[in-house]
Amino acid sequence: MIYLGHRGIISMQNRPFENIQEMNQILIQNYNAVVHKNDTVYILGDISHHLPMDRANELISRLNGKKILIKGNHDKKDDLELFEEICDFKTVSLNGLYFALMHYPMLSWPKKNSGSIQLHGHIHAHEEYNLQNKADGIRRYDAGVDANNYYPVSVKQIIEFFENNEGKCKL
Repeated sequence: MIYLGHRGIISMQNRPFENIQEMNQILIQNYNAVVHKNDTVYILGDISHHLPMDRANELISRLNGKKILIKGNHDKKDDLELFEEICDFKTVSLNGLYFALMHYPMLSWPKKNSGSIQLHGHIHAHEEYNLQNKADGIRRYDAGVDANNYYPVSVKQIIEFFENNEGKCKL
């Protein structure tokens, strides 16, 4: 959940950017600093908002990696050529763990009682949300940029977050 081009998200979420140009530039820079050309990236919806399609596609094309879009409520007419796949819900096994991916947070998900982790966006949570879920024994994680210091978060970081007894995710 990045929201490239969404002017209102700066004030609504108190993002530390002067304008949408600065926000777009920093979010793309942060993304590309950790995502490499051949990495597979699961984008959990709302990659852009309030942008003409050609401008949205231009910004998305600047993002590294093989992108799989799990559609959010603002993803309407995404260019299929920019993504390896576009879907509403996906389950994957990564680094020995099962993950349920959806734009929206879920109360229950496949293999929840077997230690799986649900990754989502949508709610624009901050780090405290993920910490509270962990404290409550809920393996649900907001992978949006607002909850992760405006960077994408890796599967390794999420696994370490849930295994680390100190509670903080080391980004």
